[in-house]
Amino acid sequence: MHLTDSHAHVYSEQFKEDRDAMLQRAFEAGVQTIVMPNIDHTSIDVMLETELQHPRQCFAMMGLHPCSVGRHFEKELYEVETWLGQRPFAAVGECGIDLHWDKTTLPWQQEALRVQIALAKKHDLPLVLHTREAFQETAELIETAQDGTLRGVFHCFSGSRAEAEHVIGLGFKLGIGGVATFKNGGLDQVLPGLALEHLLLETDCPYLSPVPYRGKRNEPAYLPLVAHRVAELLGKDLEEVAEATTRTAQELFRL
Repeated sequence: MHLTDSHAHVYSEQFKEDRDAMLQRAFEAGVQTIVMPNIDHTSIDVMLETELQHPRQCFAMMGLHPCSVGRHFEKELYEVETWLGQRPFAAVGECGIDLHWDKTTLPWQQEALRVQIALAKKHDLPLVLHTREAFQETAELIETAQDGTLRGVFHCFSGSRAEAEHVIGLGFKLGIGGVATFKNGGLDQVLPGLALEHLLLETDCPYLSPVPYRGKRNEPAYLPLVAHRVAELLGKDLEEVAEATTRTAQELFRL
């Protein structure tokens, strides 16, 4: 079985002491491909070092996380743009809008996302979108910019069926992670009936561990738990879910 973790911060400080062992556990669990989202200038070096050490399994994105959008976000975006012009990346991301912590930065976040949408078009790369308490704000910007060339994923999707259908209508994928295993996560009301071709699997590690590890550090080796839950909700077998979501990831990120 070949699983793809389409969103994993395996370069995180939380894995500093056991990164190699953690990645080995992932490979042994069937997670053969890991796509790594960038956060900001502070995460680039360790992310690229992780990719260098595991070039056949780990693939880097380049972008600016909305929670890192501050007064000097233009400088951060200049670095993102510079890197995108220097070498290949799997995607622009993660980017998007997050209104959970600070709503006052919304105008900056919107402008940062517009810039990264333009960079995705320029470099013909998918967008990996972070949306927290900001689905409508994010979707509106994507809808305005969608000219048939934009593609990507709303990562860590935990919205309604109507929002899922909106994402699909925009030509984007749904990133499904540990929330699918939560008793009150809500995805049991969303996923049944959706076509597998619209889904990607992810951990968002070290965050959002699936049951029974909820509340503990997440890692890619737990992705089979997400795959199993998705298979259960869709009435598919595990191998079909693994094969379809890996194929979708390979096509989207051109791995």
